[in-house]
Amino acid sequence: MRMTYFRELMETEFGGVRAASIARDHVLSQLGGRTVEQALAAGFDAKDVWIAVCDAYDVPPARR
Repeated sequence: MRMTYFRELMETEFGGVRAASIARDHVLSQLGGRTVEQALAAGFDAKDVWIAVCDAYDVPPARR
């Protein structure tokens, strides 16, 4: 998944401000105790990060 698409998905699902806050502040156990930004910087695949966010925030399957 391209980073631009990942960012688009985040902003569409959560809105720009909340998406940025989630990416910066929310620590996800599925990402080894990292935030979205930390996981992406560490080389995690954006699709795996998106799935972790979806699981944490109960995003419906149709929008995953």
